[in-house]
Amino acid sequence: MNRRMFLAASAGVSALGTAPAAIRGMLLHLSCGAIGIRATQREAIDYAAKYGFDAVDANIQYLTNLSDGELQSLLDDMEAKKVSWGVAGLAVDFRRDDVSFGETLAAFPNQVAALRRAGVRRVTTWISPSSRERPYLQNFRLHSTRLRQAAGILDDNGLRLGLEYVGPCTSLVANRYPFIHTMAETRELVAEIGQPNVGLAMDSWHWYTAGDTRDDLLALRAQDVVSVDLNDAPAGIPVEQQIDSKRELPAATGVIDVKTFLAALEKIGFDGPVRVEPFNEAVRRMPPDQALQATITSLRKALLNG
Repeated sequence: MNRRMFLAASAGVSALGTAPAAIRGMLLHLSCGAIGIRATQREAIDYAAKYGFDAVDANIQYLTNLSDGELQSLLDDMEAKKVSWGVAGLAVDFRRDDVSFGETLAAFPNQVAALRRAGVRRVTTWISPSSRERPYLQNFRLHSTRLRQAAGILDDNGLRLGLEYVGPCTSLVANRYPFIHTMAETRELVAEIGQPNVGLAMDSWHWYTAGDTRDDLLALRAQDVVSVDLNDAPAGIPVEQQIDSKRELPAATGVIDVKTFLAALEKIGFDGPVRVEPFNEAVRRMPPDQALQATITSLRKALLNG
């Protein structure tokens, strides 16, 4: 690690300088995979710069394998293009058997060190809202124990962990045992984990389908929210029948009260990355340039009008 990279990491900021927070002080975050685009880390950065996004997903495997020289070249390119990091995914398999968890946890410190070296500061994952094998309390204990270990490694390196709950009723009853599917339950899990760097990865879709409210958001502090996903819901479908894999671009239908959602986040002072994750077949069928333009247009519309 050279002096410039060390100073950036030590300061707890991106090694890229400051990307422009375009709207509401929130970063417009591009997640290529979320809109069905296959892209390398370099390609994602180019897409972000071309279409006006402030931040991109960090590919943990790619960053782990870079030499110091290769990483410096990447960071220089990002700085020139005014693109910073959004989030990385949690590379620990905490949902399955002990062997899978142990193997991925053993590799995690080296991966987190690579994220820190690159200036990545946020990691997120989602909580499955039902289980085939584990009743609620057993599953809760397993999640809190395993995520506490992962969060501790992240905290030692100055990174935060955001947990996303999955709200649709159709997902809650997909397996034998229901599990966490609301903000309140997720906050209970965060409290049980007991690590200061753990918070929420908020999604307007899950906020809506879980029946959460403006007051629930206003009860949070800025530091409680690690990242935000912004989506809309298909029209004409009762909330209890909404399906997680069938969403819409932000502000496309008006079913989700994006204005209230964003205003509450702005009021508590959230200033992190906001991305689109619509799981929308029509968007996935678009050529990359068309999908990227549709995504940035919808994201800007929601943030400007919300």
